[in-house]
Amino acid sequence: MMSKTIRLWLTKHPVFIVWWAGTAAFLAYLSMYMYRKPFTAATFEGETVGEMDYKILLVIAQVIGYAISKFVGIRLISELKESQRLKYFILLILIAFLALVGFMLTESPYNIFWLFVNGLPLGLIWGIVFQYLEGRKITEILTVILSANFIISSGIAKTIGQWMIQNGISDTTMPAMVGLLFLPVSLIGIYMLSMIPPPSDEDIKLRTKRLPMDSFQRKQFLKKYGVVVTFFVITYIILTVIRDVRDNFGVEIWQNLGYGENAGMYTMAELPVTLIVLFTLGLLFLFKNNKTAYMVNLLLNVAGILILLVMTLLFSAGRIDGATWMIVSGMGLFIPYILFNGILFDRFIGAFRITANVGFLMYIADAFGYLASVGIMLYKNFGNKNISWLDFYMVLCLIAGSICLVFMLLTLVYTKQISKPAEATSEIVLPQIT
Repeated sequence: MMSKTIRLWLTKHPVFIVWWAGTAAFLAYLSMYMYRKPFTAATFEGETVGEMDYKILLVIAQVIGYAISKFVGIRLISELKESQRLKYFILLILIAFLALVGFMLTESPYNIFWLFVNGLPLGLIWGIVFQYLEGRKITEILTVILSANFIISSGIAKTIGQWMIQNGISDTTMPAMVGLLFLPVSLIGIYMLSMIPPPSDEDIKLRTKRLPMDSFQRKQFLKKYGVVVTFFVITYIILTVIRDVRDNFGVEIWQNLGYGENAGMYTMAELPVTLIVLFTLGLLFLFKNNKTAYMVNLLLNVAGILILLVMTLLFSAGRIDGATWMIVSGMGLFIPYILFNGILFDRFIGAFRITANVGFLMYIADAFGYLASVGIMLYKNFGNKNISWLDFYMVLCLIAGSICLVFMLLTLVYTKQISKPAEATSEIVLPQIT
């Protein structure tokens, strides 16, 4: 009876569906972070395996598993049917949690294997969650709520993890304890997602219908839009590398800045970023014209990376303090990063009237992005082992950020060249799998 009432409200009350779907997406993806990120709250100071830093090996193992799942997701998520979402989500979360139990019970360094296993299922969670949100007139609002996890959930995981460590729970036991604590949150999130109705006729008219894609459709898509997809992927690789170093080694960066004793700093420092970014990007739903909204997305990408570069230059010159740099440059980084995690691709599909789904584009970009993250961490360990994470991150922001800006501008120029023909064409409908 309650389920019927909820479904009725979701179809009749626009404000209620925004609240319900936004809360569902946030909780579901928050739970993913609680299985992926708590171990990064521990520094594992002084622990090595051969010539490799133990924590770097842990991060690399998990990211390799995560990257593999992204390559799997190019096919699995793009072909995923609505009826499969619920069981996939529950299975993936259980595998991730059991891997943390294995990490707790296995001695170092053999427990590194379990973080690889932990990463394998978690990389698919985003694609499942986003399928409930894409192709709607309120997709931007729902996406920024979902994407708040990119900014604050890792900080929450680190804060809880640090608190547990400070209260006597070991570095290897803590991740499983955090995961156990959030199992009920996972179940609540997926239940709420399962109640969300499919896009309405109005949604489909505004954003095009989102359907599974088979291998033929994926090849045709890349044949037509391969150049702009390549620019997307390169840009996203760079954004992912910068964001991953900031995220995985944020504890070390904040310690180098002099804030190591304040466990709550990891969460509190990101709150201003979250509020500003969410408010700004959430307003994009006001753009009804997909082409206009898509161009605004590209311009915001350029603005965000300029903020990152300028703030890093000011910090390196001693003109601003470390906390200001991390907070404001974080805003610059997360503007394009969040746009690339669904909003930009959703508008791209709508602007060019393609019957497809965001998961296909997102998982191509993610797969190569996380592979690049592994390469950067290996370079840090073997090429610049003695440089602090603070200095490494600062140089990375300047060099990688500059390259990122170039490809953002190339994307903007190329889009202008192909946009006029796209306006004149009708919706591109490829044969659909059944």
